[in-house]
Amino acid sequence: MQNRQWGESLATIKDIATRAGVTATTVSRVINNRGYISKETREKVHRAMAEMHYQPNELARALSKRRANTIVAIVPHISHPFFAFLISCLEEAAAERGYKLLLCNSRQQPEKESEFLAMSVSNNASGIVLCSKNVCAQRLRQLEIPIINLERDEEGGETIAVHCDNYQGGRLAALHLIERGCSHLLHFGGITGKRMPADLRSKGFSDVCEKHGVPCTVLTADPETYASLRYCPLIEETLRSHPETDGIFASSDLIAAQVLQVCARMGISVPGSMKVVGFDGSLVASLTSPTITTIRQPVPEMARLCVEHIDKLLRGELVPNDMTMPVELVQGESS
Repeated sequence: MQNRQWGESLATIKDIATRAGVTATTVSRVINNRGYISKETREKVHRAMAEMHYQPNELARALSKRRANTIVAIVPHISHPFFAFLISCLEEAAAERGYKLLLCNSRQQPEKESEFLAMSVSNNASGIVLCSKNVCAQRLRQLEIPIINLERDEEGGETIAVHCDNYQGGRLAALHLIERGCSHLLHFGGITGKRMPADLRSKGFSDVCEKHGVPCTVLTADPETYASLRYCPLIEETLRSHPETDGIFASSDLIAAQVLQVCARMGISVPGSMKVVGFDGSLVASLTSPTITTIRQPVPEMARLCVEHIDKLLRGELVPNDMTMPVELVQGESS
């Protein structure tokens, strides 16, 4: 019979896996806090470890968890004002907790996103803030690294996400335009054929318009327009085909700024004949003439929460699967 000292366990990871009804890989990920593990699975593994008096090898764990002090941010654009502001906030939040920020611009190309994810894992990055849409949740769950999805949704609810309250933002925009006397509303929304959290802005906007009996038209942009960030042709074409429009909600301040440009060229007075509301609360909103009334996302707070989640996951703490941050309407001169 083999002797052992107190606190020493003869059970192996494979034994724990068998008892918990999971794979050995899953047990390893729970012990080392790598990748996404559901609360139920985590509890089953911890219960099996307690029942079998399993004590992880702390030296091995320390070696296996050696990580670069780097957080990787993967964004689809670096020229978009929202992402430029977000990157700045992420860098500041990372620095506050002793991390460096590594920026990766995917340009919405799935192969680039996959390449950046693989690079992050192979270089032992501390975590990833993912703002792109083209990598599926199943692939993310296979990566042994904390990943926070920022304004990015996946079906199944098994990834960790941070959002702003997009639905409430759409409601606030519609209520504001209706209160300003607008009776024919227009919304420039997301991307045609691509589901995004920002689509809830359109839903909130449409629901308020329907409730108040105010006609509204919701338009989406093709992927080429979104990628180029040039909305003026779409805006001008839409205003010519909808001359009755007296209120516009744009899904970003960048689009709202281009609405102001088109209105100026077409001789449409803002805020006289047309009221305009943007979204994001970016620097752009304060640089136009007139300045833009906008729905402010709490970007600094969202960035800090992403970094805080990564920090907690690395320490073995649980974090909520989804956090939704409040938005607010900031009055400008465009409405």
